[in-house]
Amino acid sequence: MTTDAPQPEGVPPTGTPAPAPDEEIDDSVRPVQHDSRNPPRWLPRALAMAVVAIFVATFLSYAFGQLGGLAVNVLLSFFVALALEPIVVWLVRHGWRRGAAAGAALGGSLVVVAGVLALFGNLFVQQLIQLVSSLPALYTSVQTDIEARWDVTVPDSDDLIAQALDQWGQDVATGAISVGVSIVGVLFAITTILLITYYLMAAGPKFRAAICAWLRPDRQQEVLTLWEITQVKVSDFISSRVVLAALSSVFTFVFLLIVQTPYALPLAVFTGVVSQFVPTIGTYIGGALPVAVALAAQGLPQAIAVLVFIVAYQQVENLIFSPKVSARALEMNPAVSFVGVLGFGAVFGALGAFLALPILATVQALGNTYLQRHELVESRLLHDPDAPGARTTGRGEGSWSSRRRRNLEAGERAAREAEARRRDGAED
Repeated sequence: MTTDAPQPEGVPPTGTPAPAPDEEIDDSVRPVQHDSRNPPRWLPRALAMAVVAIFVATFLSYAFGQLGGLAVNVLLSFFVALALEPIVVWLVRHGWRRGAAAGAALGGSLVVVAGVLALFGNLFVQQLIQLVSSLPALYTSVQTDIEARWDVTVPDSDDLIAQALDQWGQDVATGAISVGVSIVGVLFAITTILLITYYLMAAGPKFRAAICAWLRPDRQQEVLTLWEITQVKVSDFISSRVVLAALSSVFTFVFLLIVQTPYALPLAVFTGVVSQFVPTIGTYIGGALPVAVALAAQGLPQAIAVLVFIVAYQQVENLIFSPKVSARALEMNPAVSFVGVLGFGAVFGALGAFLALPILATVQALGNTYLQRHELVESRLLHDPDAPGARTTGRGEGSWSSRRRRNLEAGERAAREAEARRRDGAED
């Protein structure tokens, strides 16, 4: 019996007629082979798409860089609108139209600020001019004291000014032009913030409805609750900071007048603002300038008196004023608030550092409302050891546990206030 031997691959089987030389071969069944002398057909399209992607990425990077300032203005406007929202709601409940109530709230705030500036602005500017004009005399006093004590030669202020003008005169002229441009930019930014704030307040429920229309009903409820809690915390935090800054400025101003420290008003305003809006070390930074001025202008006894007052007032504020004024504001860990201010300042500048505390307070309020807390295990690592002979304090009475309990209560209180405001709005 004869068996057919296997045919090699690519060789037609035996008995199959070979194609005639003149017979045409169908190209549709011929395998596609790439010609190495020509580029692939997909390469031009891929190169075009890569070029388009590069141009789009470059444009988006440039656009986001240019819109960074606008984003900060919008964020600031949002927080200002949240802070003024209670006033707008109160006016609406008393029969005002939403747009008129928003204009009245914003205009009233501007009138208050203008009134304060008109009341203290003239005195502030005069004392500030006196402070600047007295700098040469203060420098001469320090120069004389250093030369008398350490027998060294300190250059005169006129020589330093002339040397500075020689080295940086052109930069000063350019800086003056830059200052003028910056002033125009600040005015434009203020106008932008005021307009956006008014539009946000005037829109009010319509703006929230436009956002919620894209969400499911359960998500809408969550967004509205978050909005209410954010509004409560931002409004409470900003108002409490302003009140505490005003109290600090007033008491510091009165004490500086009593000890007859020069430039009392600008020093008091600086101390009050810095001590409230710079966490942890703001009090010491704000108090350093009055102490330095008192030391240079009056002497060591007055400087010690100002230092003692700064320290004493800080204790009174922590024990009496702050608990009453900030009863509904959440307490923050000093390290968290300090790092937050540094981080926001590094990313968004001075305005970011200013907004860091209300943003962190809002995040903490939301966390205390929605995140689950658990009971702590008993461990010596969770509290400091008691001193010998001291009364033993339970874990629930420690400072950390007390702060945690107050934060939980504040979060629950914010949620209840948000629910109450929502019910009041539904009834109206």
